[in-house]
Amino acid sequence: MHHTVVERELELQLILSPERSIPVPARLGYRSDDPFAVHVTFHIGSDHPVHWTFARELLVEGVFRPCGHGDVRVWPTKVAGRGVVLMALSSPDGDALLEAPAAQVSAWLERTLRAVPPGSEAEQLGIDDGLAELLAPTPADDLWLRDPWPGDESADGE
Repeated sequence: MHHTVVERELELQLILSPERSIPVPARLGYRSDDPFAVHVTFHIGSDHPVHWTFARELLVEGVFRPCGHGDVRVWPTKVAGRGVVLMALSSPDGDALLEAPAAQVSAWLERTLRAVPPGSEAEQLGIDDGLAELLAPTPADDLWLRDPWPGDESADGE
């Protein structure tokens, strides 16, 4: 089966304070073989990039309105007159507030939605086909469905 990959390199801003931020190169990734998730890789100047994975639906909604709770929260806002998407990420290792250009995130999300339209994610995973195969009767099922203890009535009527 052919899988689609939609990627986008972009520069995010790691917000350190209201007056200070630093650029963080990042890659947005989406794969049709993992259709419910988006993957963000942050290149933070170390040998090991930081990877985050969360629901595509969360990012799609977060472009329009505040959403999420817990480890990932996303919301739109304006900074200096331009639209941005803020992502607040929390982990045991720390918290980060990142700012992404809304137009670039939205354009990338549109490409993912064309690759796998909302509501069709399960089809990509073959869940229905897998369940049908798993639940399909087999000849061995007849053995399991037979009564293992035949009735007490004897054949000669005693």
